[in-house]
Amino acid sequence: MSFARHSASCLLGFLLAAASPSHSAAHLDRAGDVVGETVRLIDARLALMPDIAAAKWVAHLPVTDSAREQVVIAAAGEAAEHRGLARKPVERLFVLQMEAARNRQERLIELWQREGGGPTHAPSLSQSLRPRLDRLTVEFIEALVRAVPYLANAPLDSLSEALPAERWTADERTRLATALKDIHFDTGRSVRRTRMTGILRIGVPADYAPFAWEAGAELVGADIDLTTALAAQLNLTPVYVRSSWAGLLADLEEDRFDLAAGGISVTPARQARAGFSATLVTGGKTAIGRCSDKARFTSLQRIDQRGVRVVENPGGTNEAFARRHLTEASLAIHTDNVSVFNELLEGRADVMLTDDLEVARIARHESRLCRLFDDVFEPADKALLLPPESEWKDLVDPVVAPAVTRGDYRHWLEMATAR
Repeated sequence: MSFARHSASCLLGFLLAAASPSHSAAHLDRAGDVVGETVRLIDARLALMPDIAAAKWVAHLPVTDSAREQVVIAAAGEAAEHRGLARKPVERLFVLQMEAARNRQERLIELWQREGGGPTHAPSLSQSLRPRLDRLTVEFIEALVRAVPYLANAPLDSLSEALPAERWTADERTRLATALKDIHFDTGRSVRRTRMTGILRIGVPADYAPFAWEAGAELVGADIDLTTALAAQLNLTPVYVRSSWAGLLADLEEDRFDLAAGGISVTPARQARAGFSATLVTGGKTAIGRCSDKARFTSLQRIDQRGVRVVENPGGTNEAFARRHLTEASLAIHTDNVSVFNELLEGRADVMLTDDLEVARIARHESRLCRLFDDVFEPADKALLLPPESEWKDLVDPVVAPAVTRGDYRHWLEMATAR
């Protein structure tokens, strides 16, 4: 085996060993933050070049080290491939970073030569600087895996401008931003690819308590507890990707996440395009409004009257139910499902039709709002939304079904309702 191949093999081993699953408090990935992290890590490599140039200056080493560069590029490409990414685009990205690194070092050394002297001390190239670069490579591959759903649509100008002009030439910034947008998975979505990535990407509208919502900066709810446990059982890191009720199916089909959670009802329209896990809980539609109006709104018929103002969140089963059953009442669509109940409290709407489980939590925490009657309409199962291929149900249900049977999910739901 050649030195370069041996070194690449050793470096690849380091990169793979360092990329282990991690589990912590759940947070939503945000496109700007995730893409920004990839750019930050690209810049962090170049920020080390003054120290690397100094180390080479002190040791009288040439700037160009083709053997080392090939080792790094090959190891990065193979590590990316092991995480499910297409290898060649990642290698091209590293080639561009190497070119920028050489240019930066050469400019510094030329400056020291013109000035007649440079640094006399520098960190160790082998003991300090290269291990730091290797750790940055680990972080960078991880960041790329998480950023894939966002990179293709990221604005090129914004990517380029995020690289500081004091370290990067305009041409380097443009070429790197273009290469970054070309990063993609090597194959279509599959259980095998998900296992390779080391992460389980979970889509959530994140606006539906007690299933999944944001409490400050943290993502909480029964479905968050469930999917966190699911990821742990699969030895994957859970990554939560924001979706919307109107866009759930399109986002799934566009490979923006592996599965979705957050109180998703099983409907024929969704079943036609996706799969579902084992049933988590069953609930139906009921009405919530001001407690002072309980005597006024005793049935769905009493709600469907002229002058009654109904409010719903967009794109989900609540809006669909209201449009099917209301012909006389006015219907307003409020885009934020978290603040929609303020429309009732502040008198801008009279009633919201939503799931009885959500009504139970809201009425528990807001004394001015009440469930208006006992009736439950169109009961439906709630489950995790899966890709249509049966391998996903085979992966998920052995974890989900026992959690429901043992009462774990009911416990998480009760805890979330009380929160």
